[in-house]
Amino acid sequence: MDITVPALGESVTEATVAKWMKKVGDAVAKDEPLCELETDKVTLEVNAPAAGTLAEIRAEEGANVEIGQVLGVIAEGAAAAAVAAAPKPAAAPKPAAPKPAAAPAQTAAPAGTAAPLSPAVRKLVAENKLEPAAIPATGRDGRLTKGDVLAFMEKPAPARTGMTQRVPAAAPQPAPAPEPAAPPRVPGEREQRVRMTRLRKRIAERLKAAQNTAAMLTTFNEVDMSAILRLREQFRDSFEKKHGVRLGFMSFFVKACIQALKEIPAVNGEIDGDDLIYKNHYDIGVAVGTEQGLVVPVLRDADQMGFAEIEKKIGELGRKARDGKLTIEDLTGGTFTISNGGVYGSLMSTPILNPPQSGILGMHKTQPRPVAVDGKVEIRPMMYLALSYDHRIIDGREAVTFLVRVKECIEDPQRLLLEM
Repeated sequence: MDITVPALGESVTEATVAKWMKKVGDAVAKDEPLCELETDKVTLEVNAPAAGTLAEIRAEEGANVEIGQVLGVIAEGAAAAAVAAAPKPAAAPKPAAPKPAAAPAQTAAPAGTAAPLSPAVRKLVAENKLEPAAIPATGRDGRLTKGDVLAFMEKPAPARTGMTQRVPAAAPQPAPAPEPAAPPRVPGEREQRVRMTRLRKRIAERLKAAQNTAAMLTTFNEVDMSAILRLREQFRDSFEKKHGVRLGFMSFFVKACIQALKEIPAVNGEIDGDDLIYKNHYDIGVAVGTEQGLVVPVLRDADQMGFAEIEKKIGELGRKARDGKLTIEDLTGGTFTISNGGVYGSLMSTPILNPPQSGILGMHKTQPRPVAVDGKVEIRPMMYLALSYDHRIIDGREAVTFLVRVKECIEDPQRLLLEM
């Protein structure tokens, strides 16, 4: 039975064989994972369609495969044992392929050829008032090429025939040949060359596309985390006992962002050609760093979730991301993204947009700092916030107002309950 590449998700048609978990001759159970495929969005497992023995691997690790392509073959039932036990016959030597006859050297066709002209050649001939029959042709089947015409025009005037009138305008010059690509650098003695994964390539393409396409700008603010820390300390144990999940920072920021998005809808929108699309749903992407790269699973309809549900869903998506179990549905359709570089110790950064979204909030490390409070200097737990946004759809006033609303909700969490 053939092992084939399954459907990979919307707009995904190709994958790379990342790893085989079985080798030829191994017994396999039905639905047992056989290999991993890596797409530009997720990594997925291909399971055995039947029990038996892995008789053949047709797509080795690192091979690019398409939907429906055969990855390998499973020998089922009794035949499986026979296949596993039987030695492989020696491959018969392939007969030497006959050498193809050398193609005759292409020579210029004599002047006077009557082969039809291509549109480009016809235009060039007409503009320069040339007689096609007088120009030697070197194309296939005696056709006249653009290069033939240009070469003919470069000849000194006495050597030309077939021109009814000398044209003083300079003839168009052929485009220069592209420079050959530089050979790949040879790794040094203490270096290692590793092929970029499909996911990493896709991340690089999307981030660069965001920089090249959007009019990206970042605005900053800082937030006093005292109220959130007191609230978490007060209700930490009872919240975890009731809901079975810890109360983290992220649920507060998701709620605060949704409140700000409702007030500033442009930050939740996107540009589509000459149109602006404003979205009345709030699917919040939460960036997660994994060994394979950064992924952004999405909290669907986060505005309809409570704090506990948000924390549970973030934990579930984080585990799926680290285990490589995210699906295409988990990663598509977000309207706004939150990235928490503070978990790695980042104090300040400028996050890059996650296209086609128009805004992304960057959270950072909470750090005690001296701040002025009611005319006095106090040490408060402070966090820098950064909002990167597409200036084509979001004005500076809207971006600053959005960030101020997030700050107000975090510094006074009662606003989240009252939706203010």
